[in-house]
Amino acid sequence: MVSRVIPVDRFDLVIFGATGDLANRKILPGLFRRFCAGQIPDGSRIIGAARSEMTPEEFRDQTAAAIAEFGGKHSGDEESLKGFLTLLDYVPIDARGEDGWDALKSKVRPEEINAFYFSVAPALFGDLAERLHKRGIAGKDARIVVEKPFGRDLASAKALNATLAAYFDETQIYRIDHYLGKETVQNLMAVRFANILFEPLWNSQFVDHVQITVAETVGVGGRGSYYDKSGAMRDMVQNHLMQLLCLIAMEPPYHFDPDAVRDEKLKVIRALQPVVPADMVRGQYQASKDAPGYVEDAENPDSKTESYIAMKCHIANWRWVNTPFYLRTGKRLRARTSEIAITFKEPPHLIFDEAEGEWRENVLVIRLQPNEGMNLKMMIKEPGPGGMRLVQVPLDMSFAEALGEEADITDAYERLIMDVIRGNQTLFMRGDEVEAAWAWTDPIIEGWEERGDKPQPYDSGSSGPDDALMLMHRDGRRWREIRE
Repeated sequence: MVSRVIPVDRFDLVIFGATGDLANRKILPGLFRRFCAGQIPDGSRIIGAARSEMTPEEFRDQTAAAIAEFGGKHSGDEESLKGFLTLLDYVPIDARGEDGWDALKSKVRPEEINAFYFSVAPALFGDLAERLHKRGIAGKDARIVVEKPFGRDLASAKALNATLAAYFDETQIYRIDHYLGKETVQNLMAVRFANILFEPLWNSQFVDHVQITVAETVGVGGRGSYYDKSGAMRDMVQNHLMQLLCLIAMEPPYHFDPDAVRDEKLKVIRALQPVVPADMVRGQYQASKDAPGYVEDAENPDSKTESYIAMKCHIANWRWVNTPFYLRTGKRLRARTSEIAITFKEPPHLIFDEAEGEWRENVLVIRLQPNEGMNLKMMIKEPGPGGMRLVQVPLDMSFAEALGEEADITDAYERLIMDVIRGNQTLFMRGDEVEAAWAWTDPIIEGWEERGDKPQPYDSGSSGPDDALMLMHRDGRRWREIRE
């Protein structure tokens, strides 16, 4: 199967923070891959803007080096690279001053689609929005893309929303969460809403529980000072895991339309019940013989910030009453993996004797990384003579294997940036959605801060704190093994 590539219309994309890590690792290599795929039309422009004083030619050289390292299978395509670099331009700019803005205005063509990517610290969002508006660079149809973190609590998120709303309409603001751009995440919606197979079972009558896991093997080294002010709750749960939970739990929207989808996600967030302390475990990774511990990475020996969190959540609506959602995420764990596992209940009456095999639950596993795909565990008869012996087997669909090597599994940033150019906000967070997520998150954080809770230590390379295991065991369940 060969994926179809639908070109976008011609555009001018300005990347603020174009010399930064995100731009060099993800944004520019992703745009290059879209160019190689034929999705970016001739005449489009990609304009870098940053504090660094450099010429357009120096910016092209820097971009070429980034593509050589992060461009993937197309990185050695010299002809395509040459063509892509002709689209690039650069303007040194002062986000909080006046330098560079006239030069930028002269390069942005108002008759084309205009998009502005804020790949900078959130503290600069307001300054950039104000100058784009007051200088007349961004028109009424322009789009701005803002990266997380979108606030660090409800108050700051509201203030940031208000700042952006002073210069741009909500329809122009694209709050990016790269998890929503993953192929498997979008396939989750297709599996639910394009097939009759699962949706009738997608409720508390048939689903025993849901597990959402995002595990990383790396620590916080290199960004320890930032992370120590954030922690796993703010950095991962409030946005990435919350979005995954919403897509699992949402009602079918009336149409695959940006506001219709986001309306249903918002209902899920507002239906989330408060999490009591007994249903939550926080952890902090310890030093190993090969790597420092969290407090060394954060350079704060008294840190009470969590690098791991596990919790049990409940959604107060008819569809999910009494079905727990278990969320966990952490640094320096056993393997790098992200997955959603929907575990179904056992049949109401088992007709097979124990001697014929141990019954095991049906589980639908959606793998986000690595090896994107889906896996459905089912009970079948073990092949061969000798009676009815049951065995659990996976019906496995790896996208790379099922769709063939020709299938173009795009990076999340590639897809989301192209959606910005198309003006499609379906996979981006709306302002009220962000605020609702913080309204649920804030009391949890305030609670452990008031109690003075300390994270529990856990070994690097493990599955997390022991109490996280007990969070499941006391309910008669167990976490899925963390493995690639």
